[in-house]
Amino acid sequence: MYRSIEDFLTTRKEEESSTVKIFSNLTEETKSVKIHENVRSLERLAWHMTQTLTEMGKNAGLFETDLLHELPIPASLPELIETYINYNTLLMRTVRLKWTDSNLDDLVNMYGEEWKKGKILSILIAHESHHRSQMSVIMRMLGLPVPGIYGPSKEEWIAFGMPPME
Repeated sequence: MYRSIEDFLTTRKEEESSTVKIFSNLTEETKSVKIHENVRSLERLAWHMTQTLTEMGKNAGLFETDLLHELPIPASLPELIETYINYNTLLMRTVRLKWTDSNLDDLVNMYGEEWKKGKILSILIAHESHHRSQMSVIMRMLGLPVPGIYGPSKEEWIAFGMPPME
């Protein structure tokens, strides 16, 4: 749980960079492939992550409306990436303007439960990390390169001239 807005914003910006790395490695040819009927496509996961910024933001009282609710997936990957960055920036700006360190223990009704604002910020980070992980597995299955997020990926180890980790 976050106890500092600045700590959240620092982490959120780092997470944005990691998410853009993943999104940037998708291709038009593979973005809509479903590897299994119970697994979302890469573009659907990317759009879900983007929509969550405004959906959770509205539920948390940061936004008056869910600005991305029911909008279709953007037609191109660059447009999806731009939308993600724009709404992540809006979320960060709004957190900075509306919440303070001293009110991160305040409770908000989220999905039928009472969550502290600091927990909401933590869930925003964990939710995105969770879906990036799903995307990296799908990317591997589709033969796409996977960027290193919390350390070098197989491709990056090879580029360093080192054997990839097993």
